[in-house]
Amino acid sequence: MSESDPHIHVQSKVVQDQAVVRAMLASTFGLAGDLPSVVDTGCGLRVPYVMTSSRPDRVTCLPCREFARDEHLRLAEWVERLGTMPGSAIEPDQARQAARNHRELAARFTSEPG
Repeated sequence: MSESDPHIHVQSKVVQDQAVVRAMLASTFGLAGDLPSVVDTGCGLRVPYVMTSSRPDRVTCLPCREFARDEHLRLAEWVERLGTMPGSAIEPDQARQAARNHRELAARFTSEPG
């Protein structure tokens, strides 16, 4: 971890946003666990959690942007396939919409930050 790294990164688990899960648990059960102080990133560094974002317009580390784009594209394909499986818990239309949302997010990681 470098104290002088000015970049904003994405967590290596970019599609499993811990802050969103924490907020959902807090609103449901009134409990909130602590977020980690240091996390692994898409570019392979360990940085303070506060130096990460899941929003494409805030991520300035180019390898992290590429990593996030690839992860969202991979998830889009997976969700789309899930929607076509017999007995799936989600309808094909829902799967297509979720896949479209992830592809749009991936496209936002492809463009320049800011």
